[in-house]
This record gives sequence, structure tokens and C-alpha cells, in this order.
Amino acid sequence: MKRKNIESFKKKYKNYKINSEIKSKKVRLVGEKIESKVYTLKKALKIAKKLALDLVEINPKATTTICKVMNFKKFLYKLKKKKLKKNLRLTKEIRLTSYTNSHDLSFKIEHAKKFLILKNKVKFSIFFKGRSIISKDLGEKMLLKCIDLLSTFIKVELPPRMDGKKMFIVLSPKQNTLKKT
Repeated sequence: MKRKNIESFKKKYKNYKINSEIKSKKVRLVGEKIESKVYTLKKALKIAKKLALDLVEINPKATTTICKVMNFKKFLYKLKKKKLKKNLRLTKEIRLTSYTNSHDLSFKIEHAKKFLILKNKVKFSIFFKGRSIISKDLGEKMLLKCIDLLSTFIKVELPPRMDGKKMFIVLSPKQNTLKKT
């Protein structure tokens, strides 16, 4: 790595020592296409340079420091990707009407179960058109029926609420009851 890049990495990723930052005299070298054995630091750095990769300290607390030959930027990219994937939760919206029949409702409930199994939140919404706003109670009954049908899979995050001409609920998955089948 170039010196300019190393300084910026030091600030962000101070947990990892790379190349010249490693202070041990002897290191156990691991990585692809490399024989795993103990080398002097100079020889390990030469091997890494020959492969056009970085020498990264993995475990400094071992009897001989363990270092891996790898592309450090690629490694950091994968770490960021893992963190983003871990924290990413989507909210899937399922639209209903206050007059949705039972077959259509059961079909949409099955979709909701699939979303919940994938640990996504589900938002059921009912949009009232024209004079149907008069029958808000039918919309609320429909949303409560959805909660009742999914009661083993969910916890209610937001109970039925009105927002203009739209009534909605937000459901999130229970942690211990969901298993992929």
C-alpha cells in the first residue's frame, strides 16, 4: 500500500497492522498459495510484495504472531459489506382494501409470512377511495384480522393508524419463532 493510503487506514482501521506496522521479528505466515510456516518478518514482507499483496497481522497474541497475505482493500470491502447486510432490514408493504375477500387475504398473509421469515418488517395498508372513508371500522377490522392471522409470527410495532386517507399497521418478526423451512 502507498504511504498516503496507510495514514488514512490507520485512522479508520487501527485494529489491523499491515506491512511495515508489524513489529514482531518472526511471524507465522498463512494465506492462499503459501506454505504455512514461521518466517522472519523481512522474508514474509518479501513474499507478500512478490505476490503484490499486503501482509496483515491477524493474531498478535499467539506465541508467534500470525499474519495473512491478502489484498487488504478487498478485505475491508467485504467487512463493510457484511456490516451493511447485517443491519439492513426492509419494510415490505402489502396493500389491501376494506372489502378484500378471504381467499385474497390468505394469499397476502402467506406472502407476509415469507417476508417475516426473511426477517423483514411488513406494513399492511388500506387506502380509502371516495366515500369508502366513511367505513373506517371495516378497514380497522381487516387490519386486526391480519394481526390475528399472523399472531404466532409477529409483534405489532404500530397498531392501526390513520394517515390522511390511508390506514396502516407495521408488524415485525418475533425472534424465536421464525425458522426457514
